[in-house]
Amino acid sequence: MADSSTLRIAATGDLHYTKHSRGEQQRLLVEASHEADVLLLCGDLTDYGLAQEAEVLAEDLHTYAHIPIVAVLGNHDFESGHVEEIRSIIEKAGVITLDGECVEIKGVGFAGVPGFGGGFGERMLNAWGEPIIKMFVQEAIDHALRLEQALARLHTSQRIVLLHYSPIRATVEGENLEILPFLGSGRLEEPLNRFAVTAAFHGHAHNGTPAGETTAKVPVFNVAIPVLQRLNPHQPPFRIFEVKGSEKEALPA
Repeated sequence: MADSSTLRIAATGDLHYTKHSRGEQQRLLVEASHEADVLLLCGDLTDYGLAQEAEVLAEDLHTYAHIPIVAVLGNHDFESGHVEEIRSIIEKAGVITLDGECVEIKGVGFAGVPGFGGGFGERMLNAWGEPIIKMFVQEAIDHALRLEQALARLHTSQRIVLLHYSPIRATVEGENLEILPFLGSGRLEEPLNRFAVTAAFHGHAHNGTPAGETTAKVPVFNVAIPVLQRLNPHQPPFRIFEVKGSEKEALPA
């Protein structure tokens, strides 16, 4: 058993709820509530970004999850243009959604953005050429800036980051090379290193690798459900991660 100053985090992503998914993740939600103190949802909560899908998910979260839930949205949640409605529905179920915001739970800080694509390292897409390319790159930069601002507002020694897109190449390896630039952005890595983040969690890369680290040795975990199911096929698909916190109540930051 963890002592009272340890916060146990359960992290998962890519639930892809449809209108017919009621009860689909009952075991995940029940066991995560039993084993952890907080649940992280790393995007793609819905399949087509429909309000009806979010309502089914919200009902399951309300019924089966009994710990604080922190989430970011993913690209599927944006698909139908109802992202604010989706966010409102899941927040009414008690979920804290982050997009450049942060929250403190028992002395541990959480910051999150969905993230964006653009690739990694020397091959990362740069803002040169057509205006639409510059817009694409600016979107990636904006997500990194919002993450940096959220981390700057936290005053905790332990900082956890939620993303949908990956901040490093290592955790998307295993995917087809042609799509790697669309699975994450190296620009998201810079805030993780600058603020000495304790750990970062993302989804999106269903065929990716479970774990990697930034150039500053910040651990990064791919918690997309298909990845976790391959890793432990007989266990509910979430990863447990422990951090030292305090007995503070949850406070919006």
